[in-house]
Amino acid sequence: MLNVGSLARAELAAQLAGAGIRLRTGAFTTCLHSAIPSLAEGIALLYADYPLLAADDFADFHLQLVRPLNARRWIKPQVKLLYDRRSIFKPLPLDQAFPMFEWGLNWCVSSRANRYLIVHAAVVEKGGRALILPAPPGSGKSTLCAALVGRGGWRLLSDELTLLRLDDGLLHPLPRPVSLKNASIEIIARYVPQAVMSRPVTDTVKGTVAHMRAPAASIARSGETARPAWVVFPRYEAGAATALEPLAPAHAFMQLAQNCFNYSLLGAHGFTALGGLVERSLSYNFRYSLLDEALDAFDRLPPPPL
Repeated sequence: MLNVGSLARAELAAQLAGAGIRLRTGAFTTCLHSAIPSLAEGIALLYADYPLLAADDFADFHLQLVRPLNARRWIKPQVKLLYDRRSIFKPLPLDQAFPMFEWGLNWCVSSRANRYLIVHAAVVEKGGRALILPAPPGSGKSTLCAALVGRGGWRLLSDELTLLRLDDGLLHPLPRPVSLKNASIEIIARYVPQAVMSRPVTDTVKGTVAHMRAPAASIARSGETARPAWVVFPRYEAGAATALEPLAPAHAFMQLAQNCFNYSLLGAHGFTALGGLVERSLSYNFRYSLLDEALDAFDRLPPPPL
């Protein structure tokens, strides 16, 4: 099977602008079509290790990124994302085409993949045990995730979307580029110097954003599920001492439910799945300011209940 990196840059851009490509990420296939050069640049840089499917293979999602044909295209050009040929977001400045693709793909999974309970959380795995990091924006979740997979020896399952299978309670990987924002871009560039990073894009709704390429080993294992073991709610505080405090299961359940995209939609199935995850895991609140100490704390997490 071909992967993105097997195509020369010009050939990739030509296929994107022509019939599009079918890009496999974890359990999902996306048919992506666009003639925007910066999007092709981002796909070539950050998706080189991902499989490309044949043009007649099934695709879960159909996305197009296009330039609106309005008067602004001569002064402040924009990009518009189409899902099944329908616009789902307001147009953004053209320079934000690649971040818009990432946000659009997150929207597709979080709003359509209801065979999973979907938690807004990073998730990594080591030794067959998964560590889930749910947290709101600004908590340092993605910075921790990048450090764990970049230097800590953890496998990336996802930076944004934790997919819990309803039938067996296992976590399904969705390894994609890690989204970094503002100060965390420079922090990870220094902490993981071998990381492949996209060009920072300024003035987005999330500030300045850049993406770190997912480890090739994590992509190669994207069909390999993991068992939940720990749920850790991180919070970065400048100068704070590292502190890992046990969290009662009931509180962990409620906080996880608040971070789910489709908990209410799934009804009893969501309640059962989330209850099983909490029952099989140890839960903590975590405060940190130093990545070395954070990685050491995660390596010393006690084993979960049998």
